[in-house]
Amino acid sequence: MKNSRPVMKVRSIWISDIHLGFKGCQAEALLNFLHAVEAEYLFLVGDIVDFWSIKKSPCWTQEHTNVIRSILGKAKHGTRVIYIPGNHDEVMRECVGHKFGNLEIHREFVHTTADGRKLLVLHGDEFDVVVKHSRVLAKMGGWAYDKLLSLNYFVNRARRLFRFSYWSLAAYLKMKVKNAVSYISSFEDAVVHIAKEYEVDGVVCGHIHHPEIRTIEGLIYCNDGDWVESCSALLEQPDGTLELKHWLRENPIRQPSTVVDLSDQQEAA
Repeated sequence: MKNSRPVMKVRSIWISDIHLGFKGCQAEALLNFLHAVEAEYLFLVGDIVDFWSIKKSPCWTQEHTNVIRSILGKAKHGTRVIYIPGNHDEVMRECVGHKFGNLEIHREFVHTTADGRKLLVLHGDEFDVVVKHSRVLAKMGGWAYDKLLSLNYFVNRARRLFRFSYWSLAAYLKMKVKNAVSYISSFEDAVVHIAKEYEVDGVVCGHIHHPEIRTIEGLIYCNDGDWVESCSALLEQPDGTLELKHWLRENPIRQPSTVVDLSDQQEAA
């Protein structure tokens, strides 16, 4: 469903951790956002399609397909789409260096803002010790996270009955766990460290589902968040100003998506 409001025109958009193919993906909210904004640059900062979830418990909606169509449509109409695969869609890293019209695939990318700042763009799983050194442990954590997000879905169905806005139980609990807060801080420090090696002015990443803009050791750190918990995007305005947009918080969607569980269909077949 497209927005009736005027289209926002920005210079750049960063989105990541969409997790298409995962039942917790907020594809309808993302479609609503994509229909409401136009940009010269669209950065897909990893975990766009969740191949981990598709392999173990595939779940797809029409909105998931429409998200891909919308992104390709933007590329067709002149937006430069830069795709940086993450750990959940790491199979796409085999295509790094390839260009398909206005869609190009990179391992990382240095973007220059309108006001001349250089930003290193990468997914961020390179700095996740759990993912880097123990895929089994990472997937065990992913299982617990999936269960929490399933609970998140039912909580928000109840909130809609009372006309309350979207609220992420998963994000709330994550910030209440001391180890999670420590992990986020360590992750941010590691990302900034590599940005210094690239001699850039800042870094944009995703991966940890925690949207933020702040200055660390003189460098700007931006995390564009995700479309599972926060439904957020990082925007660059025409003058180079950076801002976070928490889309679902500002633009609540009343009706949930219709979920198609592909695993059930496969069993029926």
